[in-house]
Amino acid sequence: MAYQISGNCIGCNACVDSCPTKAIVVQDGEYWINPLLCNDCEGFFPEPQCVSLCPGSAPQPYEAMKGRNRTVTARIRSSPPLFLNGHSQAFASSIVVWEACNFLSQFQSLNLQKQGDNQVCYQKSVGHNQGSLTLTLCLDGIPQSAPIDVRTACLHLIFAAYAAGLDSPWKESFVFTDSQLESYLGWDKRKDLSKMTRLHLFMTWIEQLCRIQVSIDWPDQGRVKGFSVPAGPLWRLLKMHRHFQKDEQGCNHLVGLTWAIQPGEWTRYFLNRQGCRQGQAFYQYSSLPLSLLQAVMSHWQHHEGAMRLLLWLLFKVRMGRQQRLTVPTLMRVAYGEERLQEAYLNLQERKRLVRTFESDLEVLNHYGLKPEFDPLTYPSSIQPLWARLEAVPEDADEALNFWIEDANNGGLLTAAGPRGKWGLLMQARIQRFHLPSDWHRQAVQEARSPTRESGSRQRRRAKSAPVATDSDLPGPPENPKDFPSSKALRGADISAARRQKGISQRELAQRLGRSQSWVRDVENGRLQISLNDRQRLIKALYLDPRQQQV
Repeated sequence: MAYQISGNCIGCNACVDSCPTKAIVVQDGEYWINPLLCNDCEGFFPEPQCVSLCPGSAPQPYEAMKGRNRTVTARIRSSPPLFLNGHSQAFASSIVVWEACNFLSQFQSLNLQKQGDNQVCYQKSVGHNQGSLTLTLCLDGIPQSAPIDVRTACLHLIFAAYAAGLDSPWKESFVFTDSQLESYLGWDKRKDLSKMTRLHLFMTWIEQLCRIQVSIDWPDQGRVKGFSVPAGPLWRLLKMHRHFQKDEQGCNHLVGLTWAIQPGEWTRYFLNRQGCRQGQAFYQYSSLPLSLLQAVMSHWQHHEGAMRLLLWLLFKVRMGRQQRLTVPTLMRVAYGEERLQEAYLNLQERKRLVRTFESDLEVLNHYGLKPEFDPLTYPSSIQPLWARLEAVPEDADEALNFWIEDANNGGLLTAAGPRGKWGLLMQARIQRFHLPSDWHRQAVQEARSPTRESGSRQRRRAKSAPVATDSDLPGPPENPKDFPSSKALRGADISAARRQKGISQRELAQRLGRSQSWVRDVENGRLQISLNDRQRLIKALYLDPRQQQV
């Protein structure tokens, strides 16, 4: 049973120091007991210490405040809100932010080094092993059962977005409220979490974030000379202001929180706009999709591996168009090296891991990160069932014919995986992930904005731009009729263009207003297309007939 402090408190502070769970907080002369931390001193004392030591009998059994909470009006002025366009926000995306995101999302599966004073350390070599980046976390007061929640990485990314809006983040700070966090994470529409539970989670995650220490030893890189950043906070908590509301008995109830956070010293070298122009530092930023934060908050419990991949791919896709990712690499990110090694030795664990991996890929596909399987190393026989079922037509009659044809071929579509599927998967690759539109929108705007970069650097940046979806690609030719029409499009041309654009047969059929079986027959050469269909295909695939195969 939890307790609360009534208006009879005389302010003797006898209960504050004696509370074993540190649930009692004093702010501006107001006393408040966190009901989620207060456990009646169970396991510490035979009776609650606040009750036994209080001379004025102020502690009373906790009762939730009835009615709606009043709107908090006396807040500290917060920083400008994020995601004003409703889709994305620029955020600091340097290697410090990336590795800290990996540290938070993959905490329970990383090979961490234990240090004295109950600390764990994660180290990453940089600059061809000439430098290092070290993250350290003190575990005092953090439960061992679930020390770090993957959702903490979402707040880390929000902090990085706030930091990107500061001119000199190592000298400035940003202010935000619990209501803003709820709107970013999609909690403003959820009714399954109480207000007190949300505030407690925010306090826990932000406390964990501000415990992380980062130290950097960076070698020379281009015009930027080598530098060292001594161990210091990744994010420094300057202030956490609690907003209370009194009930009829004078007991305080927490109804809101406001934080002031200052980015660490690392931003002087990785988020320094002026220093970047002078060749003395880096200024690295990218686009943070709002949908990513809300997807993590929705799927973290049942698809944690998929959410780890989602957070990792947010940074990975910035490194080039053709990032051929092996299945073992993705599994290490999603489940950790230890579980992968266990699967090598245990048949049942292999089966469970493959099922989990294919389910997590499906979650990413539904989100909009569509994997493009390498046809040589990742053929359809070992692809997930959901990927193979995309070939089934939506029309009932066409679907019936499709299944009849598949049955005559031995039921290849739904057949069990081939013998030795695990070994084949360990050699399989995913060519790339096609990105949803909100992942690419900001990148397009950045590419069009004027910069001081040289031409060669701009060309390198263009080569490493993220992969766009169909809606983000340039428009079709202004007048497709100008293309020569004397030569009919070949099925091989259509199939190659469709695969190059990353479009499935079903998507192409929807664009043309045709059935999927019609597209399949055209690509297989069983149907001849009319001039009208030919022009519509050119528009859909941006295909130049002058580049057809001979």
